[in-house]
Amino acid sequence: MRKLFLTFFYTGLSPYAPGTIGSIAAAIAGYFFLQYLPISTLTLFSILITAIAVKEIDIYEKEHNSHDPKEIVIDEVVGVWLAFALSSATIFQMLLSLVFFRIYDIWKPSIIGKVDKEYKGGLGVMGDDIIAGVLAGVSSALVYQVYTYLKLQDYITF
Repeated sequence: MRKLFLTFFYTGLSPYAPGTIGSIAAAIAGYFFLQYLPISTLTLFSILITAIAVKEIDIYEKEHNSHDPKEIVIDEVVGVWLAFALSSATIFQMLLSLVFFRIYDIWKPSIIGKVDKEYKGGLGVMGDDIIAGVLAGVSSALVYQVYTYLKLQDYITF
């Protein structure tokens, strides 16, 4: 059951880019989630998952004697969902959020990289993706504001 949860229904077991596959799976699940429930519920669900994941990751890392194994993608799920919650629920903003999240999660600029290097255990695994998700959501919202302000939607439609 722990592996099912931490790998987000085994998407983290992909032999190619498990973090990206997990992020895409999270985006798809988040999209359908938001078709029926408000953004605030997605935010609260992300907080609940984080609280459970920190403890479960600690146990998993001790069992497997490794830090932040690539198959754990529940951190990507929380990051993507937080990005969605902060940016809004249009398809364009969801895509922007997903792209920004992957950029920040892979590149790990500034505080994201610092948290990734300095914090161990479940808090470290979740922490960098939470910050990446927040920054991705804010980045997506800012890009969307510029997009609408400049009236680019007259020229580019999604």
